[in-house]
Order: sequence, then C-alpha cells, then structure tokens
Amino acid sequence: MADDEPAPIASSRAASGGSRHGHRGRVTLQIIADRLSVSTATVSLALRDSPLVAEATKQRVQQIAREMGYSYNRSAAALRTDRTHIIGVCFHDITNPYFAELLAAIEETATAHGHSILLGTYGEDLDRQDRVLATLKEYRPDGMIVCLAGGSTADTLEQLMAERVPLLQLSREIDGIGLDFVGSDDRHGTHLAMEHLIGLGHRRIAFLGDNQRVSTGLNRHRGYSEILAKYGLPLDPALIHAASGTRENGLVGLHAVLDLPDPPTAAVCFNDLIAFGAMLGLRHRGLEAGTDFSLVGCDNVREAAQWYPALTTVKNFQHDMGAKSAELLLRRIVDPAAPTQRIVLMPELVVRGTTAPPR
Repeated sequence: MADDEPAPIASSRAASGGSRHGHRGRVTLQIIADRLSVSTATVSLALRDSPLVAEATKQRVQQIAREMGYSYNRSAAALRTDRTHIIGVCFHDITNPYFAELLAAIEETATAHGHSILLGTYGEDLDRQDRVLATLKEYRPDGMIVCLAGGSTADTLEQLMAERVPLLQLSREIDGIGLDFVGSDDRHGTHLAMEHLIGLGHRRIAFLGDNQRVSTGLNRHRGYSEILAKYGLPLDPALIHAASGTRENGLVGLHAVLDLPDPPTAAVCFNDLIAFGAMLGLRHRGLEAGTDFSLVGCDNVREAAQWYPALTTVKNFQHDMGAKSAELLLRRIVDPAAPTQRIVLMPELVVRGTTAPPR
C-alpha cells in the first residue's frame, strides 16, 4: 500500500456479514481495485478526487466504495504517514465577518489540497488562548494558522515552535519570531482613509477603535498620526477612542467624540464593525453618515456595501489573504527549512456613500 494511501477500516456492512457485492470482512483498496480491474494507486487517487484520474473512473471507484461500505480511517493513515492532513486555525474572533471571510477562504483552499481544518477560538483571553493552542496541538495538525489575541508575545508560541509545528501568522503578527506572515499593509490603508477625508476638507478627524495591543491597531494608529503630521494637523488625544472593534464600541465612541466641545466632522474607524456602530450612533442623534458626518471603515466586509448609505471603507482583500495563508502554510509543511516569507497585500479605498465634504 502506498504511503499516502487512505487506510481501510472495517465497514458496518462487512462487519455484519458482507456487502451487496458479497464481500465479507474489511473493505480494502485492493478489494475495490480487484473489483474494477484497476490499480490500488488509481483507487486511492480517485477516492481523494484527484484530477489525475479520469472523471468516469473516479465516479466508478467512488460508487463501488460507497456500495461496499468503504470508510477512510484518518487516524490509521496518520500513524502510518506521520501526517494528519489537518490544519489548525486559531482565531481570536469569528463573530466579526472579516474573520469569517478569512476562515472561509482558508477552508476552501485547504480542502482543494486534501486537508481539513480544525478551528479554535479564544476571544482576547490570553489564558484561554494558551488552553486552545495546547488542545489543538494534541490533534497533531500538520501545521497551524494563528491570529493571536491582543497582548500575545513570543512566549505564546514558544512550545509550538520548540516542537517544530509549522506555524503562520495571519493578519496580526508578533515581530521578530521568524514565522511566515500574511496580512495587509495597515498603515497604508489608514493613509488612504485619512488622505480621502482631508481631501474632502475635513480637519477634525477622530480615530474610533484604537487598539495598540495588536499589530493591526498599532499600524493603523501610526498611519493616522503620520497623515495628521504630514498636513500639519494636531494629534488631539480627545479624538482617539480606544476600544475593541465591535459595533457597540463604535456607537459609544461616536457619542464620546461628538460630545466634545470641539467635535470632529469625520472619523476613521479601526474596522467596519466600529463604523456600523458609529452609523447607528449618528442616527440616535438624528444625523446621517455622508451628510452630517463622514465615516471610513476598514476591511470591506460584504455587509459594508449593503448598508444605507453604503460604507466607504478600506478593502483588505481578506479572501486573498486567507487563500494565500493556507497555500503558504502547506508549502511550509512540505519544506520546513524554506526561507521565511512575509506576504503583505496592498489595500485599496472603496468610496461609497458615507463620506462627503464637511457641512
């Protein structure tokens, strides 16, 4: 049997006295191959839906395997090959559509390469994150994609790195630890948002959802500060509302900056969820984004185009990020000694209805 060949286990039909094809005992690849007069390698490839096998042959193999009650024993295959064909995906949040879109792209790409994903989530809780990472490691994934909680350090990944588990950082990163990374140029994205608002004539611009405990937040804060300095505008701490990226915090932050003696006329938001909450906050006051106040989000989740008015936002290409992270991790699994790679995608500004010149 080939090393990468799915392992057989006893089927329920076989165990109970045989299949409709008259076979008694366990159903193996050899038995299926003999039935169809093909090689076991062909059967193995067909069961994995490989493009190397003709479509008609694949359908015949898969049909006879179903009829005979063949079932893939992933655990036995893992023991034999030292591969589980599982990728661990560790996210702090999947309630945010941005991360759901990343996850969908990772799963789509992993599945196309014959891998399954095992998901662990932990919010922004460092202790819970440690437990989740340890639990996922027990399933012996071939590699892991991590988007770590705020405040994580190199120590967070120390044990996984010591055991040479292939790791990739996605979206958020800890600098200087020598791991592959896929993300967006967050400073440039905020530059685009700020340049757009200043070009419309805004000079008092708030920053909602400041979170410098994560690399994305730190880089977006830097981008905000750099453009203010470029145009000679003051960095007013009162215009910066620190909070995690939720709708509730967007609403609270919007109210906080509008209650200032000298309120802003626009805001750059850490993410689209903050922007959605800020839009609701404006409506609580009888105001409308794009008419009375300008808002720019970040991420361009699908929902952004469906709001009224539709949200002006920074597009981070999360589908591409998710797909590239899975592809890069799969390459790392095959070649652990390959040079470390950083893939940083360049964001784009999508101008819609929530920005306009100040009234």
